[in-house]
Amino acid sequence: MKVLQVSKFYPPVHGGIEQVAFDISEGVVKNNGQSVDVLCVDPIGKREDDTRHRYKIYREKLFAQLFSTPLSFSLIRRWRAIRNQYDVIHVHLPNPLAVLALFLFPPKGKIILHWHSDIVKQKKLLKLFAPLQKWILDRSTSIIVTSPVYGKSSPTLQPYQDKIVCIPIGVDTHVMPLNDELEKKIKQQYHNKKIVFSLGRLVYYKGMEYLIDAAKELPEDYVILIGGTGPLIDTLKQKVSQDGLSDKVILLGSINYSDLASYYKACDVFCLPSIHESEAFGVVQLEAMSFSRPLVSTNIPRSGVAWVNQHNETGIVVEPNDAQALAKGIVSVVQGSETYSKGAKTRFETMFTKELMVKNIIDLYSTFK
Repeated sequence: MKVLQVSKFYPPVHGGIEQVAFDISEGVVKNNGQSVDVLCVDPIGKREDDTRHRYKIYREKLFAQLFSTPLSFSLIRRWRAIRNQYDVIHVHLPNPLAVLALFLFPPKGKIILHWHSDIVKQKKLLKLFAPLQKWILDRSTSIIVTSPVYGKSSPTLQPYQDKIVCIPIGVDTHVMPLNDELEKKIKQQYHNKKIVFSLGRLVYYKGMEYLIDAAKELPEDYVILIGGTGPLIDTLKQKVSQDGLSDKVILLGSINYSDLASYYKACDVFCLPSIHESEAFGVVQLEAMSFSRPLVSTNIPRSGVAWVNQHNETGIVVEPNDAQALAKGIVSVVQGSETYSKGAKTRFETMFTKELMVKNIIDLYSTFK
């Protein structure tokens, strides 16, 4: 059986969906020797390093980007040429370009949709795209969702409950470089402080302004470290300064991958203050849990975030858009950190390892043999 994954991009272009696609192709070929090829768009096109993989990667040159949607005429041409070489087409969504390609040139094989998120921001695009989206949902054999909450609550998926398969995202933080010196340096820099760590692209739905406001409610021996960059970074820096929180909230900017584990290990609690269902899962929660770090996150309607972080087991879940609730949750988690840390590690190892995700994908593929 031959499988083709269709992803918007693929590493070394990094993102949450791209990492899932990468882990699937790498994991499947490692575990049962079956190759899972990849079709994607790439800013520079074909890459020399792709030859080292035990599967094919078709990288088609990015032509333009419209409403966060990559456009590539060569991807559609490539899809037309190779589509009937595969028994299973595994499509990561949202990806309007991929759906258009499949609609124009339908494959003979089965279609699996990996439903990472509804289209929730681009309302105008969704109106135009809705007929194509309905077509591929009707045409699909299985629809993978990353949490049972999202599968049941997504308005788009309501008519397709019989097709839904829940396969949570899994990660492997053993591959993260460990830097004991940096971890020691972070702890020394914030000596006698409880470290609250948050990480994410600084965009509207991450709710970082509420975490900054929460700093006003936290005791003086707490410090908040926020990693990441994005369009709101200057606004957030200005807010920290104007609120007189420069000693209590540190915007770290982009954190190198090689340094990431040190921040997870150095912190006392990880906080994901997101406020919108665009945050459909929160992979950073898994990374923190893998290092036995307890969580504070938010109960976003139609999102799997609060399902990942089990309230009173792996941490505390509070209502979104509430700085005081965040602060109270952070203090509560730190006070009960030993219990929550054990709960976080146990839930991670039980539910969210990369090995388990790959096994579940292999089991799903095997049903099509």
